[in-house]
Amino acid sequence: MREAVKTLFKEVFNDICVKIREKLTFEAKNFFNTALSCIASLQSFLQIVSAKRSNLVRPDICRAEKGIDRVIHLVGTSDTKSAEITYLADLLKQGGADTCIIDVGTRAAGCAVNVSSSEIAAQHPDGTEAVLGGDDRGQAVAAMADSFARYCHANQSKIGAIIGLGGGGGTSIVTAGMRTLPYGVPKLMVSTLASGDVAPYVGTSDIIMMPSVTDIAGLNRISRRILHNAAHAILGMAAAPYTAPDDTRPSVGLSMFGVTTPSVTQISEEIAARLDGVIFHATGTGGRSMEELLGQGMLDGLIDITTTEIADEVVGGVLSAGPARLDAVIASGKPYVGSVGALDMVNFWAPDTVPERFKDRLFYHHNSNVTLMRTTAAEAAEIGTWIAGKLNKSTGPVCLLLPEKGISALDIEGGPFWDVAANDALFTALERTLNQTASRSIKRLPCHINDPAFSAAAAQAYFDIS
Repeated sequence: MREAVKTLFKEVFNDICVKIREKLTFEAKNFFNTALSCIASLQSFLQIVSAKRSNLVRPDICRAEKGIDRVIHLVGTSDTKSAEITYLADLLKQGGADTCIIDVGTRAAGCAVNVSSSEIAAQHPDGTEAVLGGDDRGQAVAAMADSFARYCHANQSKIGAIIGLGGGGGTSIVTAGMRTLPYGVPKLMVSTLASGDVAPYVGTSDIIMMPSVTDIAGLNRISRRILHNAAHAILGMAAAPYTAPDDTRPSVGLSMFGVTTPSVTQISEEIAARLDGVIFHATGTGGRSMEELLGQGMLDGLIDITTTEIADEVVGGVLSAGPARLDAVIASGKPYVGSVGALDMVNFWAPDTVPERFKDRLFYHHNSNVTLMRTTAAEAAEIGTWIAGKLNKSTGPVCLLLPEKGISALDIEGGPFWDVAANDALFTALERTLNQTASRSIKRLPCHINDPAFSAAAAQAYFDIS
């Protein structure tokens, strides 16, 4: 109703102005037009003042009428990236967002900021001097990254979205903070390193890495366009926060690889009515993400069919989840159904990346960039001992399932990785090492891992122990 009245008033006002202009001389018309322009400018000025005043009253809240939830944090090293930070901040403000500019530089600020580098450095356990008091740039960057991570963790509730920009040092600092924020909080890093190996910066988080294309060393026709797109990307994410559906089912993580896809897909279908299945690709990052979510309480248990990352950890492949694999299972005490999916293989990249010590082994070329190596009986036994040793430390319910007719799509009678002796060594090591109790069991199943019977047994095993 108010908008309709405003529109009607403008139309009437414009009609009156037209009639007045028709009666005026040329000089009077110019004066009249100037007066109208002044009135319009004054009106715009009053609207800006009103908005600024509203922001001062609620400094931690973004403009509700724009639909942006909380403050967008803009982070960079203002001692070297002041022009880019200022440009991004202007774009964010034009888009309707309240912006908190954070300086994580190690020298004097080059532009106006809301949170100074000394305030961030004060988060360091050894104090500000540990970050800003030395001459070693490498040490300063590492200390600032630690400080910013602590700052983000302590201020999670105030961060509606976060965007950073930087080269090598800045990317290291900003992403350290981003990784402490919950999944789902929009995180966008404009970086000169974004087209390379970003695993050290992203980790198991949901950071979006955006290539800067040019160096972040001043504004130009390319960098302005990239930063413009970055600003509007984070504005869009912040303006449309995710709303979780009303789903009361417990959640369970499942691990999957291409060679165990039929198995895990069938399990997911078997449990769908009672559980919200969250599937992770067992490529190292997938296993770490799955266990991190289990540790954070975002998963209520695991159906860990594809433990292939452990083969890479033990033997020396490229898709290891690290030595901490299964540690979250131990620490959480949550229900765990596991199996030996794809433990018949160790992963490498293209053939010329395979270490020389493995040159005489059995390989399967999955594609031009992925080479799979069959595990030997000795390696399989070592892997089995490793897994059982970990699971012996778990205080929660554990059920380990061993499919006797093959553990991957390649390990099937007549298949390229079919090896009865290696599988028997794996199963024997698991059975010999696992301390079976009322809540910790191991079962052999007379089927292949991708058979429907195995999937049904895995689903039922989880229902039985959870």
